[in-house]
Amino acid sequence: MDPNNLNLLQDTVTSLIGRQKESVPSVIIIGGGISGLAAARILHDASYKVILLESRNRLGGRIHTDYSFGCPVDMGALHGVCNENPLAPLICSLGLKLYRTSGDNSVLYDHDLESYTLFDMDGRKVPQEMVVEVGDVFKRILKETEKVRDENTNDMSVLQAITIVLDRHPELRQEGLAYEVMQWYLCRMEAWFAADADMISLKCWDQEHVLSGGHGLMLQGYDPVIKALAKDIDVRLSHRVTKISTGYNKVVVDVENEMSFIADAAILTVPLGILKANLIDFEPKLPEWKVAAISNIGVGSENKIALRFDRVFWPNVELLGIVAASSHSCGYFLNLHKATGHPVLVYMASGRFACDLEKFSDESAANFVMLQLKKMFPDATEPVQYLVSRWGSDPDSLGCYSYDVVGMGEDLYDKLRAPLDNLFFGGEAVSVEHQGSVHGAYSAGVMAAKNCQSYLLQRIGKLDKLQLISFRDEVLESTFPLQISRM
Repeated sequence: MDPNNLNLLQDTVTSLIGRQKESVPSVIIIGGGISGLAAARILHDASYKVILLESRNRLGGRIHTDYSFGCPVDMGALHGVCNENPLAPLICSLGLKLYRTSGDNSVLYDHDLESYTLFDMDGRKVPQEMVVEVGDVFKRILKETEKVRDENTNDMSVLQAITIVLDRHPELRQEGLAYEVMQWYLCRMEAWFAADADMISLKCWDQEHVLSGGHGLMLQGYDPVIKALAKDIDVRLSHRVTKISTGYNKVVVDVENEMSFIADAAILTVPLGILKANLIDFEPKLPEWKVAAISNIGVGSENKIALRFDRVFWPNVELLGIVAASSHSCGYFLNLHKATGHPVLVYMASGRFACDLEKFSDESAANFVMLQLKKMFPDATEPVQYLVSRWGSDPDSLGCYSYDVVGMGEDLYDKLRAPLDNLFFGGEAVSVEHQGSVHGAYSAGVMAAKNCQSYLLQRIGKLDKLQLISFRDEVLESTFPLQISRM
């Protein structure tokens, strides 16, 4: 560390310690998404002094339930997973209802094709038997890519592997409308990773441990979960962190308004896109292995255009899809009316397409979506209201969630997760098995909190004075029926 910076840090620590007389260990949580809130909840309930700093004027991060339609619409995270999901006990205890959208065999998609209607670009319905048949072929193609993976020591993209499979098995190729349906399946796969197929690692794409119980739409949105985790936490909104300094067994965190906070430890849960953009200075600088992990893990983009209408003019199905000659041109709408009773459709876009949509104004993006909807339903009315997400350009996110890029090292997530003395790392990107998911982000926050707790107990030696029980542990002691159905 530079001697001048060292003296400055020492003076800052000495000054702030003089004003801080708490007798319990203190932790600063940086980032008010579900990972930061989970960490704060664990440590608060274990009697630590916790301050949570969030750059936005709201909590939740990329979980954002909007109420401007007169009903909850999640413009970020949309689905919850049941049974094994670490969030399930909390969801149950709050009495939140979920609408079942897929079962256990949904490896790639958060919706089964039990309730759907697909259309081509001219608005003609695609025969359902064709959708089923092409879906089976697509599964066979993905299965064959496993052989390609086993034969090659070097990684490649999923798209390149699919090309190899089709060269070997021309009988799996599709033509005409069936080819467009195949592209729609590829579009759905890309949506899972928020990245295009030519960017997704063949080596890693199917290595996630999929939890049992399938997916469920949070009918009341994720906001009640965020509020429950944040209860009684010392939250400081509109506090954008600019610098984190460590030394002398303390952490000093500077925010934009020239305020500084000091604690015994800190947990950093900001999105990976923020770390990639170097928007936070570190003193001392992050080691090269940590910088490489930040740099080499991918961050995808997914956006939503929510449309509220004065009446329902579409069929009572869960999913409305558009097939096209390329996955980039395909798309789909989630029909919230079937689950919630509100006349709302949510258009989904991911990867490069999601980035392209961010170049449009909100009005232009809504008009683009309506052009497709009017081809499908000529009697479609104009939306009464619309909402457009922009997670890629949002200065507090700069992307949606992480994914495995081609050729990525196997230990990068471990390196990203690894603490630096009294600075710990959370967020969905450091999840052991569930990157890119709400439950992954939550679990990562819990893990960071418990690792931080162990570190502080060893260093400060206050094991007998602290209440070692977490919010999640308390919830798990009670049993609640999980309210999920298609009714």
